[in-house]
Amino acid sequence: MNVYKIRQVPGSGESEKYIMKSLFNVNSLMFWDENEIRLRRFFEDHCSAEIKQILLSQNPAWKFFQIEAPILTPIDLINPNYTNQDVWIQEQLDETETQLVLRPETTPSSYVYAQYLLNSNIQKPPLCVWQSAKSFRREQDQVTKNMRLKEFYQMEFQCIYTRDTMNDYQANVLEPICKMFNDLLAMPTRIIESDRLPSYSLKTWDIEVLNSDKWMEICSISKRTDFPQTVKFQVKDKQIEKEVYVLEIAIGPDRLVYNYLDRTKQLS
Repeated sequence: MNVYKIRQVPGSGESEKYIMKSLFNVNSLMFWDENEIRLRRFFEDHCSAEIKQILLSQNPAWKFFQIEAPILTPIDLINPNYTNQDVWIQEQLDETETQLVLRPETTPSSYVYAQYLLNSNIQKPPLCVWQSAKSFRREQDQVTKNMRLKEFYQMEFQCIYTRDTMNDYQANVLEPICKMFNDLLAMPTRIIESDRLPSYSLKTWDIEVLNSDKWMEICSISKRTDFPQTVKFQVKDKQIEKEVYVLEIAIGPDRLVYNYLDRTKQLS
């Protein structure tokens, strides 16, 4: 894989400092100011538009659905690999109450919405359900430069297509998405095979940028096998069912902001 090199671009003319603050005096809980919020929104808008174009260049049949799902999620929907050590779980006051959790990722709710689209015959694959919203994890306390936040934004695209599709979407989007981040941040950028392979993934690749401290992951791209149902198609006089893959493109908007400010500071 290529390693894209930095392009020297002008700084703002003023030394940018890390403005985000941990005012609660609790590690990994950050306050964001107006400038950082504006940057995050810009990155979200830019990345969503670019990823749509990258997928449409592979297949013009893709349809996209942006949603905003509840942060509180029924506990039976989240990956069973998450334990009480990983997530914040609502106390169950009685046996009839649905136990909820502060979601550790947006994937389950995107899957639920995708199932709604499929079961209502609103859309067939290829389709993409995506969100940019907060998730929560019980991360161990770490210094800010590691960006292992307890409360953080995720931008996740769940791109669903049938397993008999000849296009290897994961392989074909890696380089364009890596180039997108190189152009966006003007920092050295690389693609590496992930050193952790979740049980639901056939293969996961990470995209990293080199900041003043280290290579930091800003995006992961997985080929997932855990979509909870098949898709039904009517072919002439019979109905057939097909299994699907999910191309997951997961971006860390907070990390984009952090690395942009780091680069700006270095260029000042």
